[in-house]
Amino acid sequence: MSATHESRREGGRYSVVSILLHWTIAVLIVTQIPLGWRMGDMEDGLAKFELFQLHKSVGLTILLLSLARLAWRLTHPAPPLPAHMARWEKLFARATHVGFYLVMIGMPLVGWAIVSASPYNIPTLLWDVVPWPHLPVLPDLAPDAKKAVAETLAAVHSKTAWLAIGLLALHVAGALKHHLLDRDTVLWRMLPLVPRPTPRS
Repeated sequence: MSATHESRREGGRYSVVSILLHWTIAVLIVTQIPLGWRMGDMEDGLAKFELFQLHKSVGLTILLLSLARLAWRLTHPAPPLPAHMARWEKLFARATHVGFYLVMIGMPLVGWAIVSASPYNIPTLLWDVVPWPHLPVLPDLAPDAKKAVAETLAAVHSKTAWLAIGLLALHVAGALKHHLLDRDTVLWRMLPLVPRPTPRS
């Protein structure tokens, strides 16, 4: 049975794998943004170094899980959106999802590039266990070039955090609108603990 047929047979819910990846990544993103802000406010020292290492581990985990989620999505189509949704709503929903993938994959890649170009050349241990390499080329740049690249990428990284916040706000507002006002299955299909809404009469 195809993934699309299975989704329809199960009432239009996402698969268990999709749901687990979605909520795990969501929790990590919501955790990661305040970590980054906190790190920027701290004075240099051991506490900031440890927080920086945690920030890198969370970011790389988001990257790996997002790549897994993208691969899963490409091989397991999402359940269809409710038929009553207007064309512009469906296009907006798809555009938001594309934006999320760009942020979930692009932002950790930029962070990885910042670390790779850093003149401090601090090694990365994923969750203090797995050695994580730098990206190629960047560590071999001249000191001035490394500094310029790192500063430029840091600015991009910071602004992308605001894009992530905006997408999260839109995503949550849209899901609540569909569940509370439209009373359709948009939120229900991704959150099994939410009861299936009763359609408006």
